[in-house]
Formats: sequence, C-alpha cells, structure tokens
Amino acid sequence: MIKQRVIFQPSGRRGEVVDGTTLLDAARHLGVDIESICGGKGTCGKCKVRVEEGFFEKDSMDSKMSHLSAFTEVERKFIKPEDGHHMRLACTAEVHGDVKIFVPEKSRAGKQIVRKAAKELTIKLEPAVKKYFIELQPPTLHDLTRGDVERVKDILDAQYGLKNLSIDYLVLKELQDALRKGQWRLTASIWMDREIIKVEHGFIESSYGLAVDVGTTTVVGYLCDFNTGKVVNTESMMNPQVPYGEDVMSRITYAMMNPDGLEKMQRTIIEGLNEIISKITHDLRVNGKKDGGGAIVDMTIVFNTAMHHIFLGFNPEYIGRSPFIPAVQHALDIKSRDMGIKINPASYIHVLPIEAGFVGADNVGVLIAEEPYNQEEKVLIIDIGTNGELLLGNKERVCSTSCATGPAFEGAQIKFGMRAAPGAIEKIRINPETREPEYKVIGKADWHTHLEKIDAKGICGSGIIDAVAEMYKAGIIDKTGKFNMELNTPRIRRDSDGRPEYVLAWADETSIGTDIIINQADVRALQLAKGALYAGAKLMMQKMGINKLDKVILAGAFGSYIDKESAMTLGMFPDCDIDNVYAVGNAAGDGARIALLNRDKRLEAEEKARWVEFVEIAVEPNFQKEFVQAMHIPHMKDPFPNLKKLLEKSAYAAEIKGQAG
Repeated sequence: MIKQRVIFQPSGRRGEVVDGTTLLDAARHLGVDIESICGGKGTCGKCKVRVEEGFFEKDSMDSKMSHLSAFTEVERKFIKPEDGHHMRLACTAEVHGDVKIFVPEKSRAGKQIVRKAAKELTIKLEPAVKKYFIELQPPTLHDLTRGDVERVKDILDAQYGLKNLSIDYLVLKELQDALRKGQWRLTASIWMDREIIKVEHGFIESSYGLAVDVGTTTVVGYLCDFNTGKVVNTESMMNPQVPYGEDVMSRITYAMMNPDGLEKMQRTIIEGLNEIISKITHDLRVNGKKDGGGAIVDMTIVFNTAMHHIFLGFNPEYIGRSPFIPAVQHALDIKSRDMGIKINPASYIHVLPIEAGFVGADNVGVLIAEEPYNQEEKVLIIDIGTNGELLLGNKERVCSTSCATGPAFEGAQIKFGMRAAPGAIEKIRINPETREPEYKVIGKADWHTHLEKIDAKGICGSGIIDAVAEMYKAGIIDKTGKFNMELNTPRIRRDSDGRPEYVLAWADETSIGTDIIINQADVRALQLAKGALYAGAKLMMQKMGINKLDKVILAGAFGSYIDKESAMTLGMFPDCDIDNVYAVGNAAGDGARIALLNRDKRLEAEEKARWVEFVEIAVEPNFQKEFVQAMHIPHMKDPFPNLKKLLEKSAYAAEIKGQAG
C-alpha cells in the first residue's frame, strides 16, 4: 500500500495517507476542519485550499501541484482567478505525492484561536500624531503672496507653536479642496510636531493608531483611540507565512532556496496585515462616515529579527548564519504607502529597534513593557514562542539572548500536536496511582473524566507541556524522558514499530477515529525545546553571577496559558518560588502599544535596546554541557527546592526529591 505525506497549515497537522485519498478525507483523518457544506459532493465550492509549491527543507518535502490528481471540471466551476494561484477543491483533489496544503481562513470550519487579548495599560498619553483644529479667514487679493499651505503653517505656528512644518506631497494635493469644503475650517494631523500627514475638513476629534505584533506563528493588531488610550478593537490571525516554514530558520532557508521566496513571504505578510486592518476598522466611523484604514494615522510594529527582515524586504540570509548581523538595528519610520500598508497613506510605520542577532523588536517591546531596568529584584523574563527570547537582570544590568526552541511548544513536530483550536486538548492531569488521564478540550466547558465522546482532535502546546510533566510525576517516564515499560496499564504500549507511547485519549473519545497518543519522539521534541530555554537562562545567570532568581515572568500569549507548575516540573526555567512566577500576556504587543501611545517610549526603547547586553549562547564554551544537562526533567544536576515542596504529595516524590534537593 503506497502512502504519501500531507502537511496542513496553519494547523500544523501532518501525517501519511493512502495514495489516492482526497485532500478532504486526508484532512478529516488528520483532524483538520475544512468547510464542506455539501459533505464532499463537489456542489458547494467551500473547501478551497492552496498547494504550497517548492522544496521545504525543514520537512524534507518537495511539494508540487503535480502531486495531486488532474484539475476537474467541478474545480473550474468554483475556482476563479481572484482566488489566487495553486488553488484546489479539497473534495476532488486526490493525493499522489507529498504535498503541503494551506487552508485559507474562509475555508476553515474550526477557526484558529489566537489568544493575544489586550490588557489595561496605565501610560501617559503622548502619541506621535496629534490633531490640531484651525480656522482661517477666506483669502483676499491681499494674500496673493501666500498660498494655502503657507497660510495653514502660519496659523499652526501662531496658535500652537508648531514651527518649520513640512507637508506630505499627497496631503498637499488634498489641502485646497479640504479647506474650501470645510469653509476654511480644518483639522490637521501632525507627526512628531514636524510633518502634516493628513488634513480633514471641519473639526474632527477622533484619532486612531494601530499597534501590531507579528509573531512567527500569530499576528495581532490593536486599534487604539489616541484620545483615551483605550483599545477599541483587536484582530488576530495565524501568520500567513506559516506555509513557508514553521520556525524562523525554515523561512530563512525558504528565502535562500527559492528565487522569489523573500518576495512571496513579504507579500504574504503585507496582505495579512491589510486583512487585519480591513477587519479592525470595519465598523469604525469618523465624522459619521466609514474611512476604513484611512482612519489610522499612526502605526507601530514589533517582530523577531527574521520577521523584521522579511517584512522590510531585507535578505534574511545573513542573520541566519554566523556572525548573524542584521541589516539595521535602529528604529525605522517608513511611509505606509511605501510598504503597501493600507492605513492613511502619508502616515508612518514606526518599526521598533532590534537588539542583536535573533533578539528582535518584539523583545524590545517586552523590555519597555516590563521595565526590568527599573526593578531591584533579579527577574527572568521568558517570551515563549517558536523562537524563545529571554531577558535577565535588574536596574544594575540586563542581559538578553535568543533560543531556537522550535515549534514544539505550539504543537508542531508532535505526532498529534495542533494549534490552539476547538478540539485541542489544552489541560491534562494524570492520576499517579492508576495512570489514568483527565483532560480539558478547547470548546468544552468541563474536564473529561470518563469514557465519553468529547471530540478531541489533538493536543495544543499547553496540553503537551502538561502531558509530559504529568507523565513524569506519574512515573510513566523517568527524568531522562525514557518510558517505564514495566508499569501495568493498557495506556502504555508500543506502536507497530516497537516505539513506546502513552494513550491520552482512546479512539472512541475522539473525532478523528484514532487514539491520541504521546510517544517517545514527542517527549524528546519537548525536552529539546525546554532544554534550549533552560540552557539560555543558566548561561546568562552564570554571565551575571546570579545564583537565584527572585521572579520569573512568562510573556507571550502561550506563556499565559501554560500551567506554571507543569512548566517548572518540566524544567523550562531554573527553580523559583512558584508565587513569584506569573504570566503577563502578550508583553511584546503591550510594548508596541506603549510606543504607539507615548512617543517618548520610542526614545526609551532605542536607548535601552542599545544598553541591554546581548549574550550569544550558541558560542558559549559551556553551552553544549548546559544544554545536555537541561534535557533531563527537570534537570540533570541543578537543585529545585521550591519544586520539591510542590511535589511532596506525589507518589513519585522520593525520586524527585532525590534529584531536586
């Protein structure tokens, strides 16, 4: 029986299917929800998917349109040029070779959950763009020596002290009509007290800005009211670049291996941002009228260094190899129209500075949001994602580093891993005596405690961390991650190739008709990811002479949903009082909002980005040793006295105490 490999993005689900299986059946088999109102009969046209063509080195896959069956008449009926290139109907396209498939948002039946809600911020309002209302006298023959723009500048100087203003060319073209339409009453939007970037006739008080966090996996935009500082709307999506690679190195490789790779990925993220802008401003009205993205007069954006370079169209190849030198470190202000971003065309996009190497503008966002440089306590801040970034220190000194954790924390490279979406197991407990699991599924209110059909499809990142930590506490795996095959339970078994696995959910409890398991490879993938984080923290502590952490802050949307006890049990970070371990949500996005609402914070971001000491852990002599030791659960040698107290009641506390104490 011939089998072919299929990868579905952005869910990250992957597996083998029998040659000739339709993409829709492959999706059902792998727990991927594709819209199919007609049930696969080819009459609704809702199951449109895109074939990602090219060689994807990370997946060792050569994906081609020719690896699917021939285009059908049914597809010609539903697929139009405006749908884009390489589109197929999942119900008719049969798999005859390895393929990577992207499921567009409108074709997804189970919508992806992107958890990056905005939290309340207390900050002095001092936006880079302010609105000024002026009234001019109608011109007379005595004004022949002054044009409209000169008269506007004179009034702005006289009334508000704004001197030597420039005006954007596009705005200059609109000025005459705006003045006369408003009967010489005008509202001018002025950037940094230097440039007129928008004119509106009459008195317009409302003013909006957009803060954006572009993560490797997710993108979120926060629409902010400049008069109140409040977030009036939030929109998010999976990063549309995911089909080109699930982590930054995969995307850098894609850009290097494909002549149009960089252009494709840049175009994709810009289209994604414009989609967010369209949705976030859909119900926004200015002066009683819809202005769409034009209502946004300022924008800030953060991302890791690879996403930064791809967005700006810089060749990312040089940050992917030693000595990892970026094209630019300092902040940038770029006209939105130059980037094709559909906000007010004369407005600027403020790109926050990057620190060094793979420590990007998103980490600078975390830096100005959490301000470790103003704290007495020694704090470790971990922004957990596909690329883990760490800050360590206090007001005396702060270091930063980046760890290539890979996408395991977000469900990729895990056999039944998936993104956070309905049907994903997100929380797990395992009875240490019976080794029977309980779990909670996204979209279900209660914990699953007995055999019933709860429609589980896979396991998301927080569930994977819980699962491995609970398996360790229950003695299913030892501190090296090896399975204990001597335990008497049907949950622990070997697969057809003799590899050990633990059954988390039986087939009749799921919606995919197969057992959901955690296997040895899954445990190893998580050990690699957490080992990189721990080694990074440990090497920075050694560099700074810190023996004990006062606080651990988990940043990032993912950090808000993982169980901190499970994270410490796993050994994602050095031992700390559990009461001083807490999550702060999307701190990178908070930093983007702070820079949007207070222009002085942009200067602070620039200054502190240069002040922070970057540690390149990969070239540290002790890196390999620390990484190998950190692979153990929670660690090969380091003591965990706080963890020991937490786990005293565990049936396997004796072993844990022995190595944690």
